[in-house]
Amino acid sequence: MSRILVIDDDPAVRRLLLAALARMGHDVVDSSDGAEGVGLYRASPADLVITDLFMPGQDGIETIQLLRDEFPNARILAISGGASVGGAGSLIDAKLLGADETLEKPFTLDELATVVNGLLAQ
Repeated sequence: MSRILVIDDDPAVRRLLLAALARMGHDVVDSSDGAEGVGLYRASPADLVITDLFMPGQDGIETIQLLRDEFPNARILAISGGASVGGAGSLIDAKLLGADETLEKPFTLDELATVVNGLLAQ
């Protein structure tokens, strides 16, 4: 069983991810913002971090950069509905700045499982 940290300001998305990842057999911890999420990771590193990009306060890009600076080996999946907000370029930026993989919302649970399993197998 892997420990996964989910950081997303949308409670519905967090609930969906928590339920799906728990059904896959993972131990899941969640946070509603990037600053709290980084604090949780510092206190108890996870095997994988899934972070949204567009959040109030500390956004996902800053969260990725902080995690990558402090924990170079952290595995990070960036998720975003960016096509409706900032364009798909936000996910490309996330990848360039340290995310290992990206998923555009909405994604299927099968897509999520494929990416999560691939990252955890690394």
